[in-house]
Amino acid sequence: MLSSLLVTLSLLCPLILSGQIPVIDGIIGGVRNVGSGFQTKQTKPTILHSSAVTPGKLRYKQNSGICETTPGVNQVSGYGDVSATTSLWFWFFESRSNPDTAPLALWFNGGPGSSSMIGLLQEMGPCRITNDSSSVTLNPFSWNNEANIVYIDQPVGVGFSHGDTTTVTNSQEAARDIWTFMQIFLSDSRFSKYKNNKLAIWTESYGGHYGPAFATHFLAQNAAIDKGTLSGIKLNLQVLGIGDGLTDPLIQYAGYLVYAQNNSYHPLVSTGNIARANNAWIDGGGCRAQITNCYNAVDNFTCTAAQAYCNANVLGQLSGNWDVYYVPTANPDPYPPAIANYLNSVASTIGAEATWQQSNELIYENFAVAGDWMRNSRPDLESVINAGVRTIIYDGDADFILNYVGVEAMVDALNTKFSSQYKSQQFSAFNVRGQSAGMYKNAGTFSYVRFFGAGHEVPAYKWGTLGVGEAAAQMFTQIMKNQSLSST
Repeated sequence: MLSSLLVTLSLLCPLILSGQIPVIDGIIGGVRNVGSGFQTKQTKPTILHSSAVTPGKLRYKQNSGICETTPGVNQVSGYGDVSATTSLWFWFFESRSNPDTAPLALWFNGGPGSSSMIGLLQEMGPCRITNDSSSVTLNPFSWNNEANIVYIDQPVGVGFSHGDTTTVTNSQEAARDIWTFMQIFLSDSRFSKYKNNKLAIWTESYGGHYGPAFATHFLAQNAAIDKGTLSGIKLNLQVLGIGDGLTDPLIQYAGYLVYAQNNSYHPLVSTGNIARANNAWIDGGGCRAQITNCYNAVDNFTCTAAQAYCNANVLGQLSGNWDVYYVPTANPDPYPPAIANYLNSVASTIGAEATWQQSNELIYENFAVAGDWMRNSRPDLESVINAGVRTIIYDGDADFILNYVGVEAMVDALNTKFSSQYKSQQFSAFNVRGQSAGMYKNAGTFSYVRFFGAGHEVPAYKWGTLGVGEAAAQMFTQIMKNQSLSST
């Protein structure tokens, strides 16, 4: 999510606490070089005693009284045991309105290796962490106003999830675990009533990889069930939402050069930094060439090397002394407040079995060694859009790490049945209660919106006299009701 090769580690360390992308050897999004080539060391898997694990089933606590305190609104937290050595943590909240018929939304944070409790407590959950990180307050703009929502810590080893951390090293493997988790979840008597409800995937950051991969896998599995080659519960996927996402690095990395010079707030670095980053981008063996080689490669090393080079020499060169997740603020921005102490203080009450950490560096490195970061997820995104899944891409204009310049370039490059219609339009103002809170386009069942004043975690921010997360909640509600975006 910093200098041409290295930035002072003391400057970057605070980002480990507040951000979703790990800092490796002083480089945000970097890759550790161990011995010959890029390697990472595996730790022994953390496995519960066999009597505690129930492969193929859920284990949970109901109505812990933590977070969601709206009378009559139920919550469930616990584990889906995907295998004897894989336990994925989930926290489910009923909709505050007609839960039996309301849609079911899944939320995933990115990293890779970051916990979805970030979204729950810092962004759009039923409660939000207080500024002193000591407690939570009820969120009037929670996304469970309209939908049942499940926050899932994945892959295994992330957040409260625990088990064998060697089984998932890329987005496609992660998708298989989430499919299995959903088969278990919807087979449980507590949740089987949601089998036929509208299903949505919402995600951010590395979710630009996760979202397309998960949705594509769900659709493929559904097709296999229809053909009789697979038995299982079809997932009624109708919505995909991706916020501030990394989807097509070849297109998006050029956006760092533009955003660093020209954004809604201020230049991020000197002209010298811009020149060095530009040279690193255009050189024959530079970032652009390395990502292109990754797209054409079958080996992992080519893609891993591209991540290491580009994040040190392009991404890292351009952020300066501003917080990469919210550029109006000098680094490090203490907002959103930290959530680790609070989560660990309530862990036993909600049924958690591991010490919570925001980002698991081991999981991140597994994905780096697999070359997943620099691979192109745009073809999967295009296939999901063309399959009729209502899709929205959104971004905050104050976010550098996955900035709107790159994201909008990726959206403009999409080749779908709605692309011509999308490109022919001008942006419209996205008004919320009469206030212009962003700008958007709709084309068929595809939408894009850029939010004003929002950082990387869009629902964590406010604009004008609107409430925190109010503009994002309007987006969510409209999309979940199968509506195109519109002003109010």
